[in-house]
Amino acid sequence: MTGRPAPQTRALLHAIGYRGLAVCAQGAQVYDADSGRLVHSVRMERELAETALGKIEAELGQVYAGVNQDGSDGLMLMEPGFVTPPPTLPSVRVRRRGELWSRPICKVLLMARGRTEDELTSVARAVVGDLVNVVMAGPGAVELQPRGLSKAYGLERAAALLGRTGADTIAFGDMPNDIPMFGWARHGVAMANAHAELLAVADEVTCANTQDGVAAVLERLYGA
Repeated sequence: MTGRPAPQTRALLHAIGYRGLAVCAQGAQVYDADSGRLVHSVRMERELAETALGKIEAELGQVYAGVNQDGSDGLMLMEPGFVTPPPTLPSVRVRRRGELWSRPICKVLLMARGRTEDELTSVARAVVGDLVNVVMAGPGAVELQPRGLSKAYGLERAAALLGRTGADTIAFGDMPNDIPMFGWARHGVAMANAHAELLAVADEVTCANTQDGVAAVLERLYGA
C-alpha cells in the first residue's frame, strides 16, 4: 500500500522479491507484481484537473503542479517551478503546464511557495473539496484525485481479489492519507512518528518507522 504509482513502486517490489498485489497511487491502482500489470486503475480527467487547479490558484495565486500518468509505464511529469523534497523520484520536466496532459493521468501533485503541506491541503479542501479528493501524503505531497478514491478504495478492491474483507485486515500508516484505510480495516496501527491527525484515529500506536514499528506488531501477532 503506497501513495506512489505502480511505475515508481515496481523496482522496490522486485528488490524484495514481492510477487503479490500492491495498492498504489493512493488507491487508484492495484498492481499485480507477479504479472507486472495493473488489474485495476482509475484515471483523472484532464478537465477536472484543470478546473480544480484553476480554482485553487484563484484563491492562493500561483501553485505548481506535477502529475503521475496512468498505466504501468506512466511517467511523473513536473511543470516549471514544481519541486519535490528528497528522496527524489524519477521524473520528467516539461516546458509548460499544458504538456502535463499529454497522456491520461491518475493524480495531480501540488506545491505552493510559502505554504506548508497542511496549509495547502486545508485551502484546497475548502475550495475544491466538492470536486476532487485532496490528499496530504507527506512532505511535498499534496495531491488531487477523483472524488471517492482513497487508500481504502484500493485496499478494498485488492482484498476482494484475495477473497478478504475489512474484518480480515490490519492497516499500518503514518500520514493523513491513511485515515480512510484505518476506517475500513479492522485494526489501524499508526507509527509513533505519525501525523497527529492519524494518531487521533488509530486503534494502536507502534514504534516509529525507523524502529521497525510494523515488524514489531507483526511479530507480536504472528510470531518472529
